[in-house]
Amino acid sequence: MARIKGAVTTRKRRKKILKLAKGYYGAKSKQFRTANQAVMRSLTNAYIGRKQKKRDFRSLWITRISAACKMNDINYSQFMNGLKKAGVTLNRKMLAEIAVSDMDSFAALVETAKKAK
Repeated sequence: MARIKGAVTTRKRRKKILKLAKGYYGAKSKQFRTANQAVMRSLTNAYIGRKQKKRDFRSLWITRISAACKMNDINYSQFMNGLKKAGVTLNRKMLAEIAVSDMDSFAALVETAKKAK
């Protein structure tokens, strides 16, 4: 049985990592070992960042809704509780969009929430 050499597979693997490291500063884009470390770290941070982005947007929406609620003399938690009791199933993203773009509709939602309390 013939001996199998791993050069083709190794080169392919290394080229893949170096392609991902393209544009990195200094040796991180040229040398495999440092490039591999940098790529592993950057992929980890990208994964973490995708989760953090969701958190950041949710907190932004809540802040916007809260500010609009204060303008209508109700706090955020009472507003959300009132909407839940009234059976209004708008998510926070849509509520924030309404609060920013259409204050009259948001005021109507606030009145709905106040009545449902």
